[in-house]
Amino acid sequence: MDEVDSHLEHVDCTKLFFTDLNGRLMNLSVNKHKIGEIFENGVGFDGSSIAGFANVEHSDRILMPDAGTLWKIPFEEEKVGFFIANVLNEEGAPAAVDPRTILQEVVRSAEEEFGFRFLVGPEHEFFLLNGDEFALTAKRGFPSDVHTDQAGYFHSTPHDKGQAIRQQITDVLERCGVVYEKSHHEVTPSQHEINLECTDPVSAADRTLLFTYVAQRVAQENGFYASFMPKPFKEHNRNAFHMHLSVQDAEGTNLFYDESADQNLSTVARQFIAGILKYARETSVVMASTVNSYKAYVVEKEAPIVRGWGFRNRSSMVRVPYTTSPSATRIELRNPDPAGNVYLQMATLIAMGLQGIREALASDNPDKGSTYERDYQMKVWDERFLPRTFYEALVEAERSDFLKGFLGEKLYDNFMTLKIEEWEADRVHISAREQRQYLSI
Repeated sequence: MDEVDSHLEHVDCTKLFFTDLNGRLMNLSVNKHKIGEIFENGVGFDGSSIAGFANVEHSDRILMPDAGTLWKIPFEEEKVGFFIANVLNEEGAPAAVDPRTILQEVVRSAEEEFGFRFLVGPEHEFFLLNGDEFALTAKRGFPSDVHTDQAGYFHSTPHDKGQAIRQQITDVLERCGVVYEKSHHEVTPSQHEINLECTDPVSAADRTLLFTYVAQRVAQENGFYASFMPKPFKEHNRNAFHMHLSVQDAEGTNLFYDESADQNLSTVARQFIAGILKYARETSVVMASTVNSYKAYVVEKEAPIVRGWGFRNRSSMVRVPYTTSPSATRIELRNPDPAGNVYLQMATLIAMGLQGIREALASDNPDKGSTYERDYQMKVWDERFLPRTFYEALVEAERSDFLKGFLGEKLYDNFMTLKIEEWEADRVHISAREQRQYLSI
């Protein structure tokens, strides 16, 4: 603890971060001078006030910080000591509903059963908007000056108004020891992407919490608002949360690469992909976990609509990017968005792939050409597609033994309760569009 104490000596405040089941970032400020006691005993909180954690009869929960997750964040306003915490129950054991614990368990069991180790690299997309949360939600519809620019993919300054903000974000992250790989303006006005170097799944998920916090704080310090909402604008692309993943053995050999295989993609990789495709519909509510998420699954808006995979194909749900390096052979999952719980998303991705290997599933033929241009006869329920509505995703999840099995009954039940409540609230909501369309009847 002496080393942790010395690292906290020059911070202004110390915070413990975790997520609720929805994936929203939670934090508790603690006295840095009490950090030794906190690492020994944790710090209690009311779990019934956190979405999906506990009921009022059994609400005591404990935050236990992970010493390996300390980042010292040098904001202009203050220096923050940032810890990720696990959630324990009142007996001090890992809570059955803690998303981070679920991911840790999936990673541990994959190494025990298969000897697998994973590298994950998420792509972080967000909108940089004028105003703040209150100004942007005070009226029906966004104000006319909501956009900070009208730039497009890879546009440069002066058209890209967010370049300076992206630079500040990456500067802060690098001063925390987190290295970014690339940064650019995305396709949509006011939309940006920053990619960090790949790492193990738990660290990648922890780093996603750090990234979200830093991006929103830096935007706020500059008078802007950073939003990770999946689909704020009907006419523009969504915010995605693409995840690149590869599998290594204990010696670091990439098990997705096979020099003798077609396009060098191994049987392990193909079975992993087949597992993802088989269970994609029943896990969709984890990857795209809000009503708004499903507004993004439309043709030609860079969100996948068909359950399929392809080499270098950006319309495919699972994409195998081009690479000349065996060590870089990987898959890219393109259906998640940043509104979900990142720990559950990564745990689900790994669990689907591992199940494909257990079942020795054969992957279908890869997608040829754009999946958007296929001539489908439209049906209300079509299992060739990813779910196109939140309700459809909930039905699939409700039927899923797979999802319940690896999440555990308690977490599954609490998660589904939250999501059904969200769907019910939306189901009975009367929108302005409905009023305009049906008032004249």
